Amino acid sequence: MELIYPELDQLICDMSEGDVEFQKELTLALYKGLMELKEKYAEGSFVKDDFIIQQIRHKMKPTLSMFEFSHIIEELQIGKEIIENEGYEGLAFDSHYQNLQEKLDLAINRVYELTL
Repeated sequence: MELIYPELDQLICDMSEGDVEFQKELTLALYKGLMELKEKYAEGSFVKDDFIIQQIRHKMKPTLSMFEFSHIIEELQIGKEIIENEGYEGLAFDSHYQNLQEKLDLAINRVYELTL
């Protein structure tokens, strides 16, 4: 089985400079951030609120960049463009939303594995 985000544990280790306690805190913060992104994006999508989605996108973008979750950043950008051009109704947004949720689930599960 192919490991998703194989470099993530090393990236977190490098950022924590060998401090095991800080490594745990960093991993937990990343996990919580990804969960918040998933929850807030779902909330914003359900109520069709651009502001909720914009806020969580802006909050998480630096974290996603720092941990090299570029495919999630790309999917968020796709969603931004769909919302601006087509709104929440239709297949384009539905497809984007499903893709984002799948990518977030993979990332969340991988980060969770690092907490064990």
